[in-house]
Amino acid sequence: GTEGSADGVGDAAQFEYPAALAISPDGSTLSVYADGRLRQVCVAAPPPPPSFAPLVVPPSTFSADMAKTWGDASLPQGMVTFLVGDDEERIEHVSKCNLCARSPVFRTMFGIGMKERDAAEVTVSHTDLASFTALVRYLLTDQFDLGEEEGRAQRALDLRELAQMYQVPRLELLCAQALQESVGPASAVPLLEAAHTMGDGRLLAQCRRYVADHAAEVRASGGVEQLRDLGVAKGLLGDALDQVAELKGAMRALRVAQS
Repeated sequence: GTEGSADGVGDAAQFEYPAALAISPDGSTLSVYADGRLRQVCVAAPPPPPSFAPLVVPPSTFSADMAKTWGDASLPQGMVTFLVGDDEERIEHVSKCNLCARSPVFRTMFGIGMKERDAAEVTVSHTDLASFTALVRYLLTDQFDLGEEEGRAQRALDLRELAQMYQVPRLELLCAQALQESVGPASAVPLLEAAHTMGDGRLLAQCRRYVADHAAEVRASGGVEQLRDLGVAKGLLGDALDQVAELKGAMRALRVAQS
């Protein structure tokens, strides 16, 4: 190889008579001590991070939404009780008028000519009591509450699905923000699979990077055993093979430099 002293990518790096080396935790960089100097050998140019627009949660529209309930004769009057889930657990005495002001889906559901407009009870079978309660709480009070820290990621996923279903975009963004903050050793793989299923590229990229950078912690937390989706498993295997290839490239570059 060419003798010299310079940092670089692959065989573009130059050094003489290496005496010691160390590999970075992610396998992307070799630090080489040679001739009294420390040089860095990058196995490959780092890939650019995925490009996503910043996740911005807009200001609350609660006051403006509540103002819509004043003077609109088309809004329904009275209360509704929701029977939620397979066990038909009850959320009682919820204002139809306020729900309509906050969600276009409820506005349609309780609109003129719809059977639910005068119904005292409405069955909601596609969710669980905790998630639907969180949705109703947000609509009526503007309070975003995912409860205790344990299970927070799954609750954010469930509530985000309801926010999409009932067309509440600000709540959907709050859930997306909470999901980003929930990525950790125990949650990275389940969130990765959820992001893959939902087509959420932002969360997918974040979880994939986290697994690559914290493989030991994810494995110790049982993340490997949590894998259910074959497509996600193949993607993670591909990432691991890429890292092995990068490490081999670094070792080849070192051997060339030593020759």
